[in-house]
Amino acid sequence: MNENIISEITNQYDYQLLTKTIVEFITKEIEKKQSNGVILGLSGGIDSAVLAYLCKQSLKEKTLALIMPDTAITPSSETEDALKMISLTGIEYKLIDIKPIVNEYAMYIEPNEKARGNLRARIRTNILYYYANTKNYLVLGSSDKSEYLIGYFTKFGDGASDMTPIVSLYKLQVREIAKHLGVPEKVITKKSSPHLWKEHEAEEELGTTYEEVDSILYCLIDKKMTIEQTEKETQIEREKIEKILKLNQNSQHKRQGPQQPDIRDCIK
Repeated sequence: MNENIISEITNQYDYQLLTKTIVEFITKEIEKKQSNGVILGLSGGIDSAVLAYLCKQSLKEKTLALIMPDTAITPSSETEDALKMISLTGIEYKLIDIKPIVNEYAMYIEPNEKARGNLRARIRTNILYYYANTKNYLVLGSSDKSEYLIGYFTKFGDGASDMTPIVSLYKLQVREIAKHLGVPEKVITKKSSPHLWKEHEAEEELGTTYEEVDSILYCLIDKKMTIEQTEKETQIEREKIEKILKLNQNSQHKRQGPQQPDIRDCIK
């Protein structure tokens, strides 16, 4: 893999200015929507940790974090890391075990492990919006550009939000802004996982590293290179490039609103 591409991606931004820009964006959205603040799901992973640290900058009194493990499958270390983020940022939080809710659903629906994993994500979003409604808060989405472009999120689950402050940043860039914000190294370097089922790890499921994912997407999407040019530029095997491109293409529906028929020709 070409390390120069990695450097090009990670050095693309002035992270101090980027932090200021994102915080101002969130603040203006709160004012524009006449909201009282923001709410986010805090998992113990890097994306939600970055959101918490961004909100700490000037929105600490207007931020609520929900920690929502399913204790049947979520490693206790994840919840511990999320609580550590709370202690370091000082933002308000609630800890809600969604295991009883998932189990209640399971009593009435047919078993399917993958579908149940996505159900967990949708349950968390339901709870986020419940508290958003009660407090007149806006929901912050934690999707980054890498996962957004390949559809690595649950539709109407963690993909649902009122604003997505870090969706323009590749995972490698999220790691860089995390360093700038002072997120603990343990959180920055840990393996990413949505923890939708036991021992769920993102890179293992994708079959590639985020360094490769970001390099491929950066060349294909940002630099508008062909597969052949991307293969030459990144020095990543063509099979992985084609896989990432297919994930991008097949997940297009996740990045669009509900589709509707064109009925203009039906007007009398």
